[in-house]
Amino acid sequence: MRGNDFARTATVNGARVYYEYHQHPEASKTFVLLHGFLSSSFSFRRLTPLLKEQYNVISIDLPPFGGSDKTSRFVYSYENLATTVIQLLEQLEVKNIHLTGHSMGGQIALNVMKKEPALVEKAVLLCSSGYLPKMRWPVMMASRIPFFHLYVKLWLTRSGVRKNLENVVHNKELIDDEMLFGYLRPFLEDDIFKALTRMIRDREGDLSIAELKNIETPCLLVWGEHDRVVPLSTGHRLANDLPMSSLVVLEETGHLVPEERPDEVLHHIQQFVHTEADEFSKNEQAHYKKGLSPSLLTES
Repeated sequence: MRGNDFARTATVNGARVYYEYHQHPEASKTFVLLHGFLSSSFSFRRLTPLLKEQYNVISIDLPPFGGSDKTSRFVYSYENLATTVIQLLEQLEVKNIHLTGHSMGGQIALNVMKKEPALVEKAVLLCSSGYLPKMRWPVMMASRIPFFHLYVKLWLTRSGVRKNLENVVHNKELIDDEMLFGYLRPFLEDDIFKALTRMIRDREGDLSIAELKNIETPCLLVWGEHDRVVPLSTGHRLANDLPMSSLVVLEETGHLVPEERPDEVLHHIQQFVHTEADEFSKNEQAHYKKGLSPSLLTES
């Protein structure tokens, strides 16, 4: 896949960033996809083919993941990663995007909306992380120990790709060799572990409640009811704190919703895309927060 003409790289904010750009000849809307922690654009492999049938799609490997730079010189704060996304889109002259973030990518998407609200027309947050504090001081200090990256590598090796995948999907039968290798491949070289060590030091806390309440971008929140990584309670909190937000809960689904329920995610995205901003009344938001689907909402 990485040899195809939609696979590209750009030097942005001091880092080489890998991204995939699917341009639709007739589409007016562009979806920008941001993956989660320890992942890459590979995590959207089932959703991207569906989206690109109707929209332009840009899937970005956030440094230090996937095909992007893995250097200990880059600042891996969420604020700086958001700046990197913004600068890449400026290079591509892309505006009025539909920003879609999964897990950690959701928190970075929120940072983008905070920094450049005019850039984002609408946002889709898939099991977005939220309300996490800054990394604890002892961990930050430990990350400065020489060769700490080897401890990071040991921790990830012990947990294993299969065990991690079993934690993020509800239906474990989805895990096959292609999936295992796709999530393993970025961790076959040591540079990633050195970069992750730097990321531990750079990691600031998630956006505060006050900052979330100032984000006026319409946001669709999609959650798996059995998410063990970012629990559904976080989705309800975000739906309460984001003024223009709606929450949809997918039954029998875990954390990795783009892998587990791509067709359902697309369905909700399409309804969201065609909903005017002024339709986000408090009554409608309340229905979504109960986990009802958009079809039920229109019938109520």
